[in-house]
Amino acid sequence: MRTLVLGGARSGKSSHAESLLLLDQPVRYVATARVDPADAELAGRIRAHSARRPPGWTTVTTADLPALLRSEPAPTLVDDLGTWLTAELDDAAAWTRPEGTITPRVAALVAAVRDHPEQLVLVSPEVGLSVVPVSAAGRLFRDELGTLNQQLAAVCDRVLLVVAGLPQLLKGPPSEPPKGPS
Repeated sequence: MRTLVLGGARSGKSSHAESLLLLDQPVRYVATARVDPADAELAGRIRAHSARRPPGWTTVTTADLPALLRSEPAPTLVDDLGTWLTAELDDAAAWTRPEGTITPRVAALVAAVRDHPEQLVLVSPEVGLSVVPVSAAGRLFRDELGTLNQQLAAVCDRVLLVVAGLPQLLKGPPSEPPKGPS
């Protein structure tokens, strides 16, 4: 089952996404943030996220998310795709280029998600509920992420929108709480 969990900043999307996976099974947690060693505040956020994960989960970072998803099938949680997209735009020096510059990378990710044979939970910011960004780079990010979210929603079995910690089912079967050991 491929699940896309959308939500705004601090909506509870990451916590909800984590709750969709079995606590007693190994899970590959793909962290997309590129950590700046000088950013103590971000390092603290990452530590807090890590502390709430079960001990059997393995945290992985990668510069090539599509390749990782294709490499070794495993139950996987990716958090988050907005950060992944930012890194892709940075790597392509695409912030001042036209929309669609990173289309091949987005297509590779969508194909890898579509073909992933294990449980896959993706976390992504929903950007369509805010004002139009003032900067060209902000508008580019919003447009690219909106397109990515639409393409992923099309290939995912289930799509949820988390608002104020409350998951709303947009597509697919309802979520069932993970079953731990009985």
